[in-house]
Amino acid sequence: MSGDGHTSAAAMAAQICDQIRSVFSSPPPPFPPALDVLVAEVSAAAAANGRVFVHGVGREGLMMKALCMRLYHLGLPAHVIGDVTTPPISPGDLLLASAGPGGFSTVDAICGVAKSAGARVVLLTARPGSGSGASRCADAVAYIPAQTMADDEEAGGAPSQAVRLPMGSLYEGAMYVLFEMAVLLLTDALKQTPAQLRSRHTNLE
Repeated sequence: MSGDGHTSAAAMAAQICDQIRSVFSSPPPPFPPALDVLVAEVSAAAAANGRVFVHGVGREGLMMKALCMRLYHLGLPAHVIGDVTTPPISPGDLLLASAGPGGFSTVDAICGVAKSAGARVVLLTARPGSGSGASRCADAVAYIPAQTMADDEEAGGAPSQAVRLPMGSLYEGAMYVLFEMAVLLLTDALKQTPAQLRSRHTNLE
């Protein structure tokens, strides 16, 4: 890109935001919008006094941790799988697991354990028809139609003309935006106020 540095940065940001926006503009048949799925599933778990567990790997895992933090700020008992203080999952609990390419060996295994324990499993993915272990365990799917690492590899490692972000960045960016929208709706659904969310933020910083 040429021109003033600020102009270039603004143009790049606009392109990236447009790519993420296109993910939510795409019709999701036969699946309901991912936003509706997340809000409904978390709201149902909260109404049943269930706990919410999250899991993902790599950058997807970082996005899931960010969601878990906000769920805790909303007053929900939320846990990141793998933390040393994570309790056992039980019937009535909810697992939110991400596998953009459809499945990962660890995500498949975690979903299987959660399902066997009687918990409800929601899979976030760009490939709901992958046939992975995670997809077979899922009670519900939050479909995010975005490029993942698997799509990038199949294209020979070169981003397509339609997607300029590398590897799974588009999927991961869409996760962040999806979670922020879900938190806004859950704040209203759970009758929380900004002050209540802030009161639960750590002071150990």
